[in-house]
Amino acid sequence: MNSFLKSISFSILLVSSIVFCNQLNAQNWDINLLKQINPSNPNSSTWKNISSTSEPICVAAPIGMFAVSLINHDQNLKKNAIKLAESVVISAAITEVMKVAINRDRPFVKYPLDVFPNQIDELGKSMPSAHTALAFTTATSVYLAYPKWYVALPAFTWATAVGYSRMYLGQHYPSDVLVGAIVGGGSACLTNWLNKKFIDKKKVKMVKTPD
Repeated sequence: MNSFLKSISFSILLVSSIVFCNQLNAQNWDINLLKQINPSNPNSSTWKNISSTSEPICVAAPIGMFAVSLINHDQNLKKNAIKLAESVVISAAITEVMKVAINRDRPFVKYPLDVFPNQIDELGKSMPSAHTALAFTTATSVYLAYPKWYVALPAFTWATAVGYSRMYLGQHYPSDVLVGAIVGGGSACLTNWLNKKFIDKKKVKMVKTPD
């Protein structure tokens, strides 16, 4: 029930965020905050490298976990690897649908004199940040599987750094990153709830069913 309530809360917060962001006008906190984060020459290799880790890690993590589970015959690790892969797919799908539906231009396209991108080949839509969504779905999925502080701290520090890097590089507004984090974390919670509701319960019933 708690996971279900989290999923409902996620949906409400997500819709509210979309409505709020669509009502932002030209001179608002969104662009003003981005101007403070995005330098005139965003050439830091640190933030470029952090930004580039999102997609490789979200793909490598479930594959690596699954491979190790086969080697060690660890069914629990295998289940967690599958959940992580599912959450990544759900997060990516929601992100792409939202990008098309919201149709928000990148900040350096809308404000070419104010926002300085590190690169201009990323011309897809801005809302939400896919890099951030993937990072947060990976971090949240790993934390839900292993709810320890020493798992949460590095996982969410990395995910937050990915989100910041997208603003530093001039690729996304702060609201893009915020909604991306909500989509990512919500996708992981939703995947976890769906597995408990339909897959784990079904397995328990099968085990309890008498011959």
